[in-house]
Amino acid sequence: MLQRILDAAEELAQTRGFNGFSYADVAERLLVTKASLHYHFPSKADLGRALIVRYHDTFARALETIERQEEKAQDKLRRYVLLYDAVMRNDRMCLCGMLAAEYATLPTPMQDELRLFFDANERWLAAVLESGQRDGELAFAGSAKQRARIMTGALEGAMLLARTYGDGRRFQSTAKQLLTDLTPDASCASNPQRRRVVESSRKAL
Repeated sequence: MLQRILDAAEELAQTRGFNGFSYADVAERLLVTKASLHYHFPSKADLGRALIVRYHDTFARALETIERQEEKAQDKLRRYVLLYDAVMRNDRMCLCGMLAAEYATLPTPMQDELRLFFDANERWLAAVLESGQRDGELAFAGSAKQRARIMTGALEGAMLLARTYGDGRRFQSTAKQLLTDLTPDASCASNPQRRRVVESSRKAL
């Protein structure tokens, strides 16, 4: 029952926002009473925090899988972008990105969990970016930490705008450009290896 509640609430939060649904909406979807929901989650704030914690754990496992299966930084970043793209293709938003838009109205425990989610993502991205830059596979101005923040903000923002226009291609084009911008472009025409990296990034999505 617990997982069914979280599944229903997550879908509602990803499509309507946290303030856009109530316990009555969840109960109606599950054909249960609101009292049964309060038994597992006494308040909506408790439910919201549990949603973020579960989403964070799921995302972390996905990143661990990427680390095990990919060696090159470009491939890791491509797989990272595809995590967002998969959500878009399912007509949903990144849960934490959706909640971030409502940040000021969220209970403090939820705000704290949101920051933990984004901090963890930025640390992972920064590590991948730094490794790729060190190996000569990636090139970018500024620090890896700064670039990780740019990527996180760009991907989350692109999802919001794509949803606004009902056009997932807006997200995909932004994601492709983010990957392409990270490839070393100096003397690309005369350097076959660099040219292959650029071409593969353009086909990433």
